[in-house]
Amino acid sequence: MAKEIRFNAFLMNCVGHLAPGQWTGPEDQATHYLQPGYWTALAQLLEQGLFDSLFLGDVLGVYDTDQGSPDAALRTAAQVPMNDPFPVIPLMSQVTKHLGFGITASLTYEPPYLLARRLTTLDHLTGGRVAWNIVTSYLDSGARSLGLDRQIAHDDRYERADDYMALCYKLWQHSWEEDAVRRDAEKGIYADPAKIHAIAHEGGVFRSHGVYQCEPSPQRTPLLFQAGGSRRGKQFAADHAECIFVGAPTRNGLKRSVDDLRNALVTSGRAADSVRFFAMFTVIVEATAELAQERYQASLARASYSGAQTLLSGWTGIDLSRYQPDDTLGYVDTDAGQSALAAFSKLDPSRTWTVRDAVEFVAIGGRGAVVVGDPVQVADALQAWMEETRIDGFNLAFVEAPRTFRNIVELLVPELQRRGAYKTAYTPGTLREKLFGAGPQLPPDHRAYGYRSQVGSGTSDSPRK
Repeated sequence: MAKEIRFNAFLMNCVGHLAPGQWTGPEDQATHYLQPGYWTALAQLLEQGLFDSLFLGDVLGVYDTDQGSPDAALRTAAQVPMNDPFPVIPLMSQVTKHLGFGITASLTYEPPYLLARRLTTLDHLTGGRVAWNIVTSYLDSGARSLGLDRQIAHDDRYERADDYMALCYKLWQHSWEEDAVRRDAEKGIYADPAKIHAIAHEGGVFRSHGVYQCEPSPQRTPLLFQAGGSRRGKQFAADHAECIFVGAPTRNGLKRSVDDLRNALVTSGRAADSVRFFAMFTVIVEATAELAQERYQASLARASYSGAQTLLSGWTGIDLSRYQPDDTLGYVDTDAGQSALAAFSKLDPSRTWTVRDAVEFVAIGGRGAVVVGDPVQVADALQAWMEETRIDGFNLAFVEAPRTFRNIVELLVPELQRRGAYKTAYTPGTLREKLFGAGPQLPPDHRAYGYRSQVGSGTSDSPRK
């Protein structure tokens, strides 16, 4: 029996996400991103195609590593202008019943209490359909905009992140007991104070004392996504994530990344198959292979090399304008996104990338692979990647909005369903229930439950073993 393939749509609240220059195409509607109808129509389309979620990326700051200037990013709309992703989720949730919403939010610059409250609110409003993609941010421009001289060092950001998560777990999981909310109108008791507890957190970075304001949402803790590809990032993902977002340009590179992360899960005391893996991917599918190739070639002609270079410079923390196009792209440690550079220099030793190779590759689809063809060809390719890399699904980026997703829904999904490799209906329940087939809340073996004994005690903030 074919393994079920899962799809998330991968976007940002901006014009140009992972295909700089494509907004200039005659059919592209990405410039409508400021209109509510753009988001509601997209959500309805994705739910028609039984996508698990709409996964919203985000970045704080503008891409100014390339030539030390934001000009190229601004000129080509390379992830700027960029709006806050949170407000569009209630719009989309009101026109859908099942589609989940993965939202990227950085824990480097916002107090844990405030972000926890916003995510709880969204989980309530969506009926338990929210996931949090946990990031630590990677742009110096964002750090400067938020009042720092430069960003916090890479590994230090993850040390802060561990403390951040400890506090969030206490708020979400342990301040309110399961039966604390009574809503007893006859007795005039909304909640039982005896079942609501002040948390006491004195961590290495964060401190918080008091009762959490929010009553528990359907999932309590939103479904946890993470995309760390560095050594420290993998450790963080193995400790916390329920779903891991991976990206690599080759099958060998993707397989190595997934294998490393499964080993990290075991080291962290979790089962190697306890996490769902989603790979960054771009699909260009048309009714015939010839039409697909024509569409792909037209996209290549529109692609912005300078926009792609400014993105890759920002992701890697390296000013690529200082190098010749034929220079080899080697690995160095930076305080930016180390996984982005590793994808083109370390993950697949069989492939050597020049600067030009890498920039041209990310011009359509970012670090993920691009598959072009008719529905049969694309379905064959996706199933081969699934089998060889042991992933669970794909975060699908768009080239043309909304055509990329419309063609996937109308052409590719039926072919996968015919093969028994894609669901024909949603299962009931929260996003966590849909993905894992278990309960709506974190499983009891997750490290979040190790903080139960510390609520209100003021004791050490390491999770119970």
